[in-house]
Amino acid sequence: MVLEKLSDSLRSTLQKIAKSLFVDESLINELTKDIQRALLQADVNVKLVFDLTEKIKKRALGEEAPKELTKKEQLISIVYEELANFLGKEQNKIDKIGAREKPFKIMLVGLFGSGKTTTAGKLAKFYTKRGYKTALVGLDIHRPAAMEQIEQVANSAGTAVFLDKKIKEPTDIWDKFYDEYKNFDILVIDTAGRDALSKDLINEIEEVNKKIAPNEVLLVISADIGQAAQKQAEQFHKSCGITGIIVSKMDGTAKGGGALTACAVSGAPIRFMGIGEKIDDLEQFNPQGFVGRLLGMGDLEALLEKAKDVIKVEDAEDLGKRFLKGEFNLIDLYEQMTAMSKMGPLSQIVEMVPGFSQLKLPKEMLQVQEGKLKKWKIAMESFNRKELEDPEIVDSSRIERISKGSGINVQEIRGLLKQYKQSKKVVKMFKGSKGDISKFMKKLGGKLPVGG
Repeated sequence: MVLEKLSDSLRSTLQKIAKSLFVDESLINELTKDIQRALLQADVNVKLVFDLTEKIKKRALGEEAPKELTKKEQLISIVYEELANFLGKEQNKIDKIGAREKPFKIMLVGLFGSGKTTTAGKLAKFYTKRGYKTALVGLDIHRPAAMEQIEQVANSAGTAVFLDKKIKEPTDIWDKFYDEYKNFDILVIDTAGRDALSKDLINEIEEVNKKIAPNEVLLVISADIGQAAQKQAEQFHKSCGITGIIVSKMDGTAKGGGALTACAVSGAPIRFMGIGEKIDDLEQFNPQGFVGRLLGMGDLEALLEKAKDVIKVEDAEDLGKRFLKGEFNLIDLYEQMTAMSKMGPLSQIVEMVPGFSQLKLPKEMLQVQEGKLKKWKIAMESFNRKELEDPEIVDSSRIERISKGSGINVQEIRGLLKQYKQSKKVVKMFKGSKGDISKFMKKLGGKLPVGG
């Protein structure tokens, strides 16, 4: 996952709380040191780290636990709340924009190499999937092949694009297509970047900003710059009046903790995170949900957001009920895994499910590739009805018959049956811990699911 080392360290810290006999000053001191170490390794500013852990320590030692919480649960709750506050309060989202003026204009700014053009395509796809008629506008007249790149990302996003490779002034490109913009709900505007925030760049952005009058100005910052993100965010904020930040390349660096926290304290809210290379790898940033994932508590809001795109609500509810009862068969398993594969890597999806991080799922179960799913589908066509509904009866002789009938080798079919059996085990494990998770969620108003 994003910031995997930080997540592992913080989860280990919570496990100490769960396994301890008493919550005393010694335990709290040990926990704050663990949190300090974990955050410093993720490149978070030293002063910020000590300020945070001081708040956690002060609350843990000074606050009485509410009646509905044990002292352990209260300590976990404090860690969660302070980490979420540390990353910034929940931000106003800019996805529900139908009632605003048309077109709604989102202008992206940033330095060269921050992933701005790629992010523009991801943002266009994000809104297109939500039913908005979206177009890209290419105004980067300086970088070689910038116009070709924005054409490519527009094709990937399935959106229209406005650009002109011959015009040398960004404001002239904007003016050329002005009458066509009214046909769209949202325009995502890609501007030029530089190696540094120079006077020329500032002047150009200010001129473009004045001409376009965007509804949102989003700064794209690469996560690998770490704590330097704060200075960059503050400079752009001063020069361009940015309304939010997109942190790109979160999947490829251990410095992401530095970039996230630096942005959070710069005064400009983080709106989105880029979490991969694919066109769909963009998530709205929600501090509570993000911290929930780091701590192994899940992020139901993000999970439901992904699920909406690939599976009908009623189908999900039906599959979910059967899954939790342990009644699902091979057809159900295939439908679940196909839907989940469309939502992204299974390892990312599982971390959003409250309580699942405690189940220690086998790595091979989280690495089912799309090609393997296709083979399983072909093999399943050679199963008879009884075998599909009760895979436990499929012995060696049946596997041989299915292999010959489908043309899929015996090893692949055994892999399918192994996947099914592992899923059954997970269901039993989850059912065993489900009551504790639900009970704790209820105690904390549904905001903080945790296992163990």
